[in-house]
Amino acid sequence: MADLPSYRVQPHRPFSHVGMDYGGPFLVKEHRHRNAQVIKVYLALFICMSVKAVHLEIVSDLSTDAFLAALDRFVARRAEDFISRSQNSRPSVVAFIVYLTWHFNPPAAPHFGGIWEAGIKSVKNHLKHVIGLQILTYEEFLTLTIRIEGILNSRPITPTSSDPHNLSVLTPGHFLIGQPIHAVPEPDITDVQVNRLNRWQLIQQCHQSYWKRWSHEYLSTLQSRQKWYKTSPNLAIGDMVIVEAPTRPPTEWRLGRVTEVYPEPDDVVRVVSVRTQDGIYKRPVVKLVRLPVEPST
Repeated sequence: MADLPSYRVQPHRPFSHVGMDYGGPFLVKEHRHRNAQVIKVYLALFICMSVKAVHLEIVSDLSTDAFLAALDRFVARRAEDFISRSQNSRPSVVAFIVYLTWHFNPPAAPHFGGIWEAGIKSVKNHLKHVIGLQILTYEEFLTLTIRIEGILNSRPITPTSSDPHNLSVLTPGHFLIGQPIHAVPEPDITDVQVNRLNRWQLIQQCHQSYWKRWSHEYLSTLQSRQKWYKTSPNLAIGDMVIVEAPTRPPTEWRLGRVTEVYPEPDDVVRVVSVRTQDGIYKRPVVKLVRLPVEPST
């Protein structure tokens, strides 16, 4: 495997270096009126190469014009200040495209873009499952997409402090808005029958179901499977961890600090005590992910 590009391992302003991919199609209705036309739409994903922050846009098709419109919206929401500082005024989208340096994957080599391939997979696969056979309106689909963007930008990256009493972590949201991204508290309706929900509750249910699916998968990807076949460093007192908690509401990560370890006769720690904001719990290490996450080998 080749080394990571320099812009993946050096500090930059968010979205200074961006990867982009499409996902879909998804079926949506133009409006909520009876006999509304059903159309196809796609998701355009922009991902920051430095901090993995995600930006999602809905596009009507895969044409050049649709891409330029999505790029213009992305620039207006995420990159306008950077471009303004670079060129003294916000350029037109055409001038902006000329200003950019473009890098394209060779044909039949999707693994060259692992970071955005993983990003669009996180969005697309679970989104299709939680929507199911429902056909949302364009406005409902847009609302759900932005909520999912918030979920992806809430994921923990690394502790903000070595203080054992500090449970705060750095997330992509810190680089975008200067603080963690939180969702509005809502009752759990994931087990309610769809025919008992109104349209807004349907969006809430899709949002909550997506969170449960994606957060479980995300934590699994952080636990390298190779740890079962070779020795891995033991958790130590003071380590910050993510505690697997499938019932947590969207964007709420159960974080904790290891307060006690229980090594077994072979000197491998398989159980620890973790202090969270809800108290101290004893948990197996397979339900914990140490922060910062060590890269897989």
